[in-house]
Amino acid sequence: MSREIATKLSPEERELEKKRGELTALEAQLLQLELDLATLQAELRTFEGRYLRSVGGLYAELDEIEAQIAEALARFSPKDHAAQQQATHARRQARESAQAAGHAGTSETPDTVFHPSDSLKRLYRTVARYVHPDLATNAQDRMRRHEVMAAVNHAYEAGDVDRLRQILEEWEHSPESVEGQGVEAELVRVIRKIAQVEERLQTIKSEMAQLVALELSQLKTKVEAAEATGQDFLATLAKRVQEQVDQARARLREVLQ
Repeated sequence: MSREIATKLSPEERELEKKRGELTALEAQLLQLELDLATLQAELRTFEGRYLRSVGGLYAELDEIEAQIAEALARFSPKDHAAQQQATHARRQARESAQAAGHAGTSETPDTVFHPSDSLKRLYRTVARYVHPDLATNAQDRMRRHEVMAAVNHAYEAGDVDRLRQILEEWEHSPESVEGQGVEAELVRVIRKIAQVEERLQTIKSEMAQLVALELSQLKTKVEAAEATGQDFLATLAKRVQEQVDQARARLREVLQ
């Protein structure tokens, strides 16, 4: 029966079926990579907050003391251009460290590891399958999908299952979910979607590679590896920085004497 039906299809219809199958496979890859990217971004944000809360304050304190030392030395040698530059650089570094530590102190990011459940991941993939921007057929549709996808990512990171379901329900009843008519138009639409998905796949792979290469990501890997063996890498690091703070305070006292 399926062979009989296939023979009744026009060349355009057969090509459309072929392209739809290709698009389906690519969309599955896209959804998984989008999920992987969103998960990695959320994990890094969560870890960054954890790192800054445990060690960031100590680094900010250390940078502040180093800035005070540099500024004191610059005052003692007003004609020393290198000393003046060092003082300026140290003060800038202290401000940046204080800002980062202060942000961590007021951040709403929970001090926990991001561990999305399998059901949350499945729901994310389901919603993304419908609303993803790279499935848009025109600029206006793409803009709308970007807005919705941002809400999807936010809900996913927050673990808000109800919000994800609400977004899906709203989308299913929206005009954007209505497909056009005609084999030729649909074939062109599918071909363009394939090109968009392939482009997005490459973009995501590049973004993930950049995130993995970050110093923060490498530190996260070290911390997790240590925790797997029962070690508290961040606590050890905090102790080490505290020792540097104590040493810096001693140097400051010597400079000011």
